[in-house]
Amino acid sequence: MKKGKVIIIGAGGVGGVVAHKCAQLSDIFEEIVLASRTESKCKAIASQIKRAVRTASVDAENVPELIRFLEKEKPFMVINVALPYQDLTIMDACLATGTHYLDTANYEPRETAKFEYKWQWDYKARFKKAGLMALLGSGFDPGVTNVYTAYAAKHEFDEIHELDIIDVNGGDHGQPFATNFNPEINIREVTAPCRHWEEGSFKETPPMSVSRSYDCPESVGTYNIYRMYHEELESLTKNFPTLKKAQFWMSFSKNYLNHLEVLQNVGMTGIEPILYKGKEIVPLQFLKAVLPEPSSLGPLTQGKTCIGNIIKGVHKGKEKKIYIYNICDHQECYKEVQSQAISYTTGVPAMIGAKMMMTGEWMRPGVFNIEQMNPDPFMNDLNRYGLPWTKINL
Repeated sequence: MKKGKVIIIGAGGVGGVVAHKCAQLSDIFEEIVLASRTESKCKAIASQIKRAVRTASVDAENVPELIRFLEKEKPFMVINVALPYQDLTIMDACLATGTHYLDTANYEPRETAKFEYKWQWDYKARFKKAGLMALLGSGFDPGVTNVYTAYAAKHEFDEIHELDIIDVNGGDHGQPFATNFNPEINIREVTAPCRHWEEGSFKETPPMSVSRSYDCPESVGTYNIYRMYHEELESLTKNFPTLKKAQFWMSFSKNYLNHLEVLQNVGMTGIEPILYKGKEIVPLQFLKAVLPEPSSLGPLTQGKTCIGNIIKGVHKGKEKKIYIYNICDHQECYKEVQSQAISYTTGVPAMIGAKMMMTGEWMRPGVFNIEQMNPDPFMNDLNRYGLPWTKINL
């Protein structure tokens, strides 16, 4: 393994941000290879970057092909920003070739909308035995929101009792209907039953059935936020056992929800194959093909995101409540890395997590969720590399 060499798998909006941000740290990421099934997408990203970034074609679902690719390149680690369906095949290839691993989203089987870590947690013993590290969920949510929680547990509370993760996108891309990241994953998340943690177990409610108005700080605006299930709740409730209640909230416009309701009613969000003119097609995959590519929204999107954690608990015998958040401007992101803020807020933490592993700041054999690491150097790097955070007492 070459210590300064990294392979980025995935050439969507997030992959572009990761490549840009890794290229800014030439003393750490000495050699960068950007790979995807469609190499032309990689080349388009590489052409935007002043520093040399090599490109390659690889099928992330083909383990033998991945193994041959990694054996040839011999990177220190893989940053996986491909589709969640491909997490396990990439982990298999990393194990076979002695390569460290990082991703931003947990594995999800194609045939069912099931956001769980159990498949990846099953790799713990194998990665530990191989002396390799796999860091899971180094995006924003999951990712930064997990680190916010770990930071609060370390510095602000003796016990954390309640957690509300609130993800607001105050951006406007002007399109009738589009998703800000992979449409297939986005719509599967939104249409899945909601689960939140309360008094020792997950409680299930119908999708998008609980909502409230939320006033963001720093004049970002007031938005309707909806409670939904998000994967970081699974690991956070496991790693912070004092949590009595944990919820995830995301903002959606009335326009988005109206379009989504129609698409659901006519069957376009289905994930079961249907027969059309003698061929099987998955409706949601067809919908993805006709919707705007998320990476194309960068130059169009105006406004800001506001993502953070409201955390309640006890410190020195007294109840306490804090809010840790980041505000990110879509147009500022586009000026820096040719991408809107949704991809930026995921791609920057992926680079920082990889930096933590590259420098040895975080390097332990096994499979870890990001909140299991020391949060302090990561929090410092958020301020250094484009995602400054604010903490206020409530």
